Amino acid sequence: MSAGLDAALEAVAAGRIIIIAGDRLRGGDIDLMIAAHHVTPEAINFMATHGRGLICLALTPQHAARLGLSLVNPGTARQTGRPFARSIEAASGVSTGISAADRAHTVKVAIATGATSADIHSPGHVFPLIARDGGVLERASACEASIDLARLAGAGDAAVICSIMRDDGEMARIDDIGELIAAHGLKVAEIGELIARIERAEA
Repeated sequence: MSAGLDAALEAVAAGRIIIIAGDRLRGGDIDLMIAAHHVTPEAINFMATHGRGLICLALTPQHAARLGLSLVNPGTARQTGRPFARSIEAASGVSTGISAADRAHTVKVAIATGATSADIHSPGHVFPLIARDGGVLERASACEASIDLARLAGAGDAAVICSIMRDDGEMARIDDIGELIAAHGLKVAEIGELIARIERAEA
């Protein structure tokens, strides 16, 4: 058992933000993550402030289909490591759409039970990602990992993630953010450990 992974899962279950490390598709980029069911304006603001990357909503293929979302680029030759659908906004209840409160509202609308394409508009300020059905066992990236972590934590099957940028504008690695981790008590989930946990559970 991994104490690090267990601590991360406990944090996800409690509605806190964690860090996902070990993305194999994007050269080791790291992401902030919160279960979508726990998203708040404060969490979105934290990601915008300390992550500074694109704030994305990771969805299962089934959930994306209910919202009428499909991959912008369904092929693999030009994939960037992020399986983007078109950007979205809540159909009602937002003003500019870009504020932390508006983006949190859009996430809540998109993941609500029974939500359909009628509940969202495009383009918008939330960027959906469509995960692979097989999770991290099929694709070892932060998108799939965030959904697997939410599921294992009993926190639904959708997540909000945001890649972390350094002060100099380059993408951060785990060794770059020791102060951020310490200052906010962030737990770290390693994708490799998550894969091993799931493989053991399915053996």
